[in-house]
Amino acid sequence: MNRLKLLITIFLLVVMLANFFAQAYALQLYTDKEVYSPGQPLLVYGKSLSNESLIIRLFAPDGTIAQFNQITADSSGDFSHILIKWPNATTNYPYGTYSVEAIATKENGASNKTDVKFAPSSSVPPILFQRTVMTQVFAPQTAAVNQTFRVFVQVTSDGLLVEGSPEKLLATSHVHPPAGNVVILGNSLKKLHTGLFYTDFTPTQEGTYVFHMIAFSQGTISHGSAATLVLKQNIEGISTQILKLNSVLDSTTQELDKLKTEIQGFGDVLDTSQRSITQANQNINKSVTSMSESVKNVEAASGQFNSLFLPVVALIAVIIALQITILARRR
Repeated sequence: MNRLKLLITIFLLVVMLANFFAQAYALQLYTDKEVYSPGQPLLVYGKSLSNESLIIRLFAPDGTIAQFNQITADSSGDFSHILIKWPNATTNYPYGTYSVEAIATKENGASNKTDVKFAPSSSVPPILFQRTVMTQVFAPQTAAVNQTFRVFVQVTSDGLLVEGSPEKLLATSHVHPPAGNVVILGNSLKKLHTGLFYTDFTPTQEGTYVFHMIAFSQGTISHGSAATLVLKQNIEGISTQILKLNSVLDSTTQELDKLKTEIQGFGDVLDTSQRSITQANQNINKSVTSMSESVKNVEAASGQFNSLFLPVVALIAVIIALQITILARRR
């Protein structure tokens, strides 16, 4: 029994000593400043195990590695290293919150991390370290039932696209269908490019779908939303019907133009016929007038003929009477 107690006591002492030495030789990491401006060196120093091989990394605001160096601590475990001399702000080194990480190779990959600020001025701002993570969602305004469409998501940190897998970065993203339930999208999101992700979604009912994307990057959360109105038929189908209707209307317009032309031709024929009838009527009137004048001329000629013919007839009658008288006297 006493032997068992002794063994337990020795075990507890060993655990306590192990924890003490672990704390004593825990990897320590510091920087000479908290805020840096262009042209200033970033000095990294700390303490590790004796002659420890260390990996020092500088992470940009988007989570990518901007600088990478490997150093060795001295015999007492102290180390110091100028990781970078800050250049002028560029797309590779924009202003924002950076992270410095030290990884110890002898301590089973133990690491320590600290944040620094790269700004136009090295004066300490009121809020020292603040990451600006933004989530933007791009979804079509309208869609159709049972037709798949694509939704895009963009995640940035301090203006840079954030590196990471959608399963971790957008794990809690979801969509709100018209029925009011929630559909998780974290497993269906795919990576298109650094900081750019997408998901293919197929709606099953009419109504408004709200896509709610939630990004979580380096302790900072960001939300973005977009809405899509789902109809029975999409704009493409409606456009096709409109094109067909336009085609029918064009054909109808052409037929109407043709009919209009024919009507105009018929009107021209009517006008020609009316002019012909008017001309014939005028000719008839002229003929009637001429016939009236001819009748008048005949009446006048008849009167003249009678005036000449009656005296002749009377003279002939007188001559015949004279001849009869002469013959009677001879007998």
